Amino acid sequence: MPDLLPHIEINPKTPATASVIWLHGLGADGHDFAPLVPELKLPSSMAVRFIFPHAPAIPVTINGGYIMPAWYDILAMNLEREIDEAQLLASSHAISALIDREIERGIDSRRIIIAGFSQGGAVAYHAALSYPKPLGGLMALSSYFATHKTLVPNAANATLAIAIFHGVYDSVVSETLGGQALQALRRQGFSPVYKSYLMEHEVCMEEVADISQWLQARLA
Repeated sequence: MPDLLPHIEINPKTPATASVIWLHGLGADGHDFAPLVPELKLPSSMAVRFIFPHAPAIPVTINGGYIMPAWYDILAMNLEREIDEAQLLASSHAISALIDREIERGIDSRRIIIAGFSQGGAVAYHAALSYPKPLGGLMALSSYFATHKTLVPNAANATLAIAIFHGVYDSVVSETLGGQALQALRRQGFSPVYKSYLMEHEVCMEEVADISQWLQARLA
């Protein structure tokens, strides 16, 4: 087993029967979304374990080489985003190791959801769609599908349930990129749920309610 990413783990009161692996955005860490778990108000009968990994600290070109938590380097902030794809693939591989570990702990792969916000969502897309066993779902929040031109989805996840949530006023990751991800996925035969919110690059309570509803539908 490779060294696992450091992470926060929030366990249910009863033995877990499902897992959500949730990736933070650039410059944040696993603590960013952990406080949302109680806000999801999931029924205790669902017994979901939440895992919030921390990205490694690396120099980020668009921030003048400043070292911060990042899943990969961003070289330019044009609409398409010039990124270090090798670093994204390494991060995706690290998330796959966390999925493997959940399966080893007895969680059915079809009850494992991968979620990611912003830069974390780009890694979530790649990790979930390339994983060799069927997963429970993929949730991309205020994000973009960075590897849509090169990734060939694994046949095991050819019918993966996907939800894309985005802010209409997002000035960090334009909603245009959320729409591009939707179209790229449709071209590959997926049928994602797409919903936008009157918000910036953030999470709002209406979205939290929708995340909860979607998770409950996937893991009921």
